Amino acid sequence: MDIDAWVWWLVAAVGLGIPLVITAMPELGMLSVGAVAGAVTAGLGFGVVAQVVVFAAVSVALIAVVRPIAARHSAQRPQLASGVDALRGRQAVVLERVDGDGGRIKLAGEVWSARALDASRAFEPGEQVDVVEIDGATAVVM
Repeated sequence: MDIDAWVWWLVAAVGLGIPLVITAMPELGMLSVGAVAGAVTAGLGFGVVAQVVVFAAVSVALIAVVRPIAARHSAQRPQLASGVDALRGRQAVVLERVDGDGGRIKLAGEVWSARALDASRAFEPGEQVDVVEIDGATAVVM
């Protein structure tokens, strides 16, 4: 029984796709797409050399183009801030005088210890302050 070359290329594509799912290595997916391109080339009646060239060209092109884009996207910080990162930039109300030594604020419905970013500055109760950062369990405000 003689199996056409395009079937072997599809078997190779599936063979590369299974480890892609298991290992989450996107390069295997790009090689799998290259194998599908080789199957299309074989289905159109081109020879083995053309099939291998198309497989290599498509695989290398995808790795060269898609991989840097994927790396750039994975290096970006998520758009949704959570935890203490979500508190930066928020406004709070001073409950007890806040200066360089400490004080209390109401931030996101909770009472937090706070200190002024500028140690020479003081904020009185009722004032609105901006949270610059969270240092442990203390909000640094200005």
